Amino acid sequence: MLDTEFEMTSFEPAKVSTHTLIDWLVQKGLEGAGQEELLEGFCTSLVDMGIPLMRFHAAQSALHPVYGGTGYSWYKSTGGESEKFENTDTPSEMWQQSPLYALLNEDLDEIRVKLVDQNEPSRFPLLNDLREVGATDYYATGISYEGSGKMRPDGTKKVSDGVLMSWASDAPSGFDDSDLRNIHAVLPHLGLALKSAKNQNLTEDLMRVYLGRDAGRRVLSGEIRRGSLQQIDAVIWNFDLEGFTNLSEDLPGHEIIDMLNDYLAVAVGVVHDKGGNILKFMGDGLMAMFDVGEIDEDARAALSAVPLLQARMDELNARRQAQGLPVANFTLALHSGEILYGNIGSETRLDFTVIGPAVNQAARIAGMHRSLGQRILISDDVAVAARPCAQDLISVGRYMLRGVNEPKELFTVYSPGGPSVTG
Repeated sequence: MLDTEFEMTSFEPAKVSTHTLIDWLVQKGLEGAGQEELLEGFCTSLVDMGIPLMRFHAAQSALHPVYGGTGYSWYKSTGGESEKFENTDTPSEMWQQSPLYALLNEDLDEIRVKLVDQNEPSRFPLLNDLREVGATDYYATGISYEGSGKMRPDGTKKVSDGVLMSWASDAPSGFDDSDLRNIHAVLPHLGLALKSAKNQNLTEDLMRVYLGRDAGRRVLSGEIRRGSLQQIDAVIWNFDLEGFTNLSEDLPGHEIIDMLNDYLAVAVGVVHDKGGNILKFMGDGLMAMFDVGEIDEDARAALSAVPLLQARMDELNARRQAQGLPVANFTLALHSGEILYGNIGSETRLDFTVIGPAVNQAARIAGMHRSLGQRILISDDVAVAARPCAQDLISVGRYMLRGVNEPKELFTVYSPGGPSVTG
């Protein structure tokens, strides 16, 4: 059992040493502390140890569809701040002019520059800026997670897996040898704690991106057994792009992907804004679920997303037309009922999804857009559950759906010149 003294969240100057800092980092790593908490504690403890730290910066690569890395900067005067760096195919000019970029791509173990002794401008703009605000010494190194003792370059477009770090001092003589020895004594433990934090973030990000917000959370909480299903009442939302198949036959591959991403991004944003969850992408469409509370709340949330979707699709089409790009419209089917939500598949490959008659009936309703000439179709189950609702629901008749014993009344949303299927 670990001693309770490790529960401290800050450091007292009289008690701080490399040993207490190492113990704290190990404990925080075991607890799953995040990058910001770890680096804030690391920087403040270095100061408490008497190390003349003016500025600290750390950069880590990330596996994420939007950003390619994370950064943390700490200043003695203002504290710490985290940032994310956008995913790009080519490194930015600022990054290429950074000492950390040189550390990585020139195969260097470390960079040490005594700024107080420099008369000529540095090749690194950052060091010139630091000297202007009083920095006297700069030191940078890295920790690799790839099995070697230094950061290894991998071309100019990819950062090796690890942490790049720099320290700046404003003491008259900068860092002395004992300062750097103390920093190096702690680095392996800091690196391991940061790796733990990165892996936790990576797991959460990938679960959320590939499974969805709710499904990812459920899997991480332990719902991982095959056949572990939960029966819930929810509204199923089937979205498809109208005419996309014909368009895709005439467009180059990259334009097809760009177009599909544009439209699916709108649909996903609307679902998330109204509290729904994306269940899966299906070619040029998607299936979503609204389970925000009782079934009446689910129905009203799902219906409130309809005019928002239409407005955002109109905005997107206007932007694409202005750019001379092809446009598309959509169809939407809503149905509610009991569904089974959970893990289905084999022992080696599972899908966290939904099954049940309500899911099948939603698909049957989605197949009636063209024959009824309506872009939006809503089952009577949703219409009844949502009453009263803000949308003007108009009946389009009662129909027998394949595999359903009783007729279903279908509705659409009325709006002046309202959406209808074009062909």
